[in-house]
Amino acid sequence: MGCSGCRFRVNFGKALSKVSVFFTMVLIFTYFFYCLTGFCDSAPRAAYRQETSDLDYDILDDLRPPRRLFPDAPFQRNRTGSEDAPAEPSQNTLDSEKETVQSNGIPVSNTFGTKRFPQAIIIGVKKGGTRALLEFLRIHPDVRAFGAEPHFFDRFYDKGLEWYRNLMPRTLDGQITMEKTPSYFVTKEAPSRICTMNCQTKLIVVVRDPVTRAVSDYTQTLSKNPGLPSFQSLALKNSSTGLIDTTWSAVRIGLYAKHLENWLQYFPLSQFLFVSGERLVSDPAGEMGRVQDFLGLKRVVSDKHFYFNQTKGFPCLKKPEGSSRPRCLGKSKGRPHPQIPSEVLQRLRDFYRPFNHRFYQMSGQDFGWD
Repeated sequence: MGCSGCRFRVNFGKALSKVSVFFTMVLIFTYFFYCLTGFCDSAPRAAYRQETSDLDYDILDDLRPPRRLFPDAPFQRNRTGSEDAPAEPSQNTLDSEKETVQSNGIPVSNTFGTKRFPQAIIIGVKKGGTRALLEFLRIHPDVRAFGAEPHFFDRFYDKGLEWYRNLMPRTLDGQITMEKTPSYFVTKEAPSRICTMNCQTKLIVVVRDPVTRAVSDYTQTLSKNPGLPSFQSLALKNSSTGLIDTTWSAVRIGLYAKHLENWLQYFPLSQFLFVSGERLVSDPAGEMGRVQDFLGLKRVVSDKHFYFNQTKGFPCLKKPEGSSRPRCLGKSKGRPHPQIPSEVLQRLRDFYRPFNHRFYQMSGQDFGWD
């Protein structure tokens, strides 16, 4: 009988061991199943961790070619020979971009959160500081932004709103979805199209002295097309009369008051925030405070995130969590502007002065460009 009890204890121990192994294997396979479906990677990561290594400041003449939304699409060229809109993308290219674009370290392809239309859009202006502003905002844990410029409301509107929504990163409740496309501000159809999506959308416009902005715009184009005509030959209709050629995009973009008139037909002034490109350089924390207030966000981005780089002469982001170095300007920053006759610049200042004053009145802010 003692031997029977021994056999019973041995058999029971073996059975218990097999049951333990079975449940362990079930747990392991369950874990791997969730990881393979993307669930393991769906939790938000540190808010201040960024995947890119260099901050791309368009206001600061960082002239690196911007990351293309549709990498396989050939560029079209505008009047001055600058790279402009990509051709219509293939579905494979679009699907690939949607799977790889990230915001604050959260993959777009995960299953956590919801894809929403942007509640706020940076609509302008080119060479004003829009990229710097977007990168500063992406430090905030409650902001999720599409990294590239989708150009939906000016170039790909025929794709439909659902196509546009699917480009956006997934967000959690309480987070804001954003995008930036500076050419919206100067696109006649953009206000009505954005209002069709949502007339409550908040609109951010980064503006800069239009003369400096035009020179910066020209310098960027010249770096890509060395055979470009001189600045003065493009800016003036006739050198003897000194009339300004407003058909040249570098000049036309700086007519802020005219462009704003078009937007005010669809949106009240209270839905706009005008950010000073100059103050974004001289006082980034101060301007970011205004932006966060406008978006209804807690003031998270502050002085502690910036330091002034004496070598570059501009503010940079301090070393983010998980990064080996601070995030500052790209290597191509600091390209010297071409020599432009002072009388040409003065003609431009005289030309813009009434438009600037009108813009000050409309926006309720004096940017001090005169």
